[in-house]
Amino acid sequence: MTFEEIRVGGCCSYLVACGETCCGVLVDPELSQIDRTLALIAKAGVRLQYVIDTHTHADHFSATRELAHRLGIPAVMHRASAAPYVDLRVEDGETLIAGHLRMRVLHTPGHTEDSISLVLPDRVLTGDALLRLSTGRTDLPTGNPEALYDSLFGKLLRLDDTIAVYPGHNYKDAPVTTIGQEKAENPRFRKRDRVSFVEQMHALNLSMPDHLTEALRTNRTGGKTVAQLLDEAARQIAFMSMEEVRASVAAETSDLVILDVRERDAYETGHIPGARHAPRGQLELRVDQLLPDPTARSLTCCEFGKISTLAAATLRTLGFTRAVALDGGMKAWRDAGYPIKSGKEP
Repeated sequence: MTFEEIRVGGCCSYLVACGETCCGVLVDPELSQIDRTLALIAKAGVRLQYVIDTHTHADHFSATRELAHRLGIPAVMHRASAAPYVDLRVEDGETLIAGHLRMRVLHTPGHTEDSISLVLPDRVLTGDALLRLSTGRTDLPTGNPEALYDSLFGKLLRLDDTIAVYPGHNYKDAPVTTIGQEKAENPRFRKRDRVSFVEQMHALNLSMPDHLTEALRTNRTGGKTVAQLLDEAARQIAFMSMEEVRASVAAETSDLVILDVRERDAYETGHIPGARHAPRGQLELRVDQLLPDPTARSLTCCEFGKISTLAAATLRTLGFTRAVALDGGMKAWRDAGYPIKSGKEP
């Protein structure tokens, strides 16, 4: 069997494949690791049959939809998942087959209502239901400590003691444990009756994950992250360095039209000499007035270089094919000591 763990921070993804047929599955892929994951799949010579999310993630962005689309394979989740892009919705006790590889699905809700674990002959991929010497939290949307109690004590801890545990997160770089070790050493299992376990989970008082709202929005709906939008926009345009822009401003004979897409107060506090004010929220409505010649070379700038990237991509979509963005933002421009002009447009 091919088994590869893909780690980024505390997040764990898994590539699992049949050693004879090289057919496999990918579990809990992370959006920022798509290129790395595809390279690993190619290096291992694996032909994926499924890409699976063990649950709706709240602390990072899933790559399941994107990879399923790119590779032309089914995206798999439990039937309780709200994600509209899921192709195959599985239920408790069903089996996924890839070559000679068989993965049994356990519905293990509690961390989320759609959580599943995937059981192989010698190991179990537990998502966020069971972590090594810990458990998943139950205070995020659709979490339920009583359901987690049933999932743990009624299903996962009834697996063979020799089964190795591979969770969806490993924040402390804990070594591989077994079900037997978890039963004996996991501090969360000192409270073995339902009431005490539930009270323990309610008392954890954990901080909320970064990007919680954005992660739930994108993972539940299949929408795009801000980072995806920026990456897509950046692939549609070219950039101009601050040095090139400074030289163009100093030349005074340049035909470059500079559009500052920040809000008015930021523009009036300090902008590149000669820049026109074109707030991003009004760009589509005002662009024909600001750029009457669609063949003119234009440059967008903002405070940190993100909104200007989106603005330049919008201009290209509208037909301003020579639109570029400043490589960086006004903060970097000021920090470099480049010329600034304050006040309103002339």
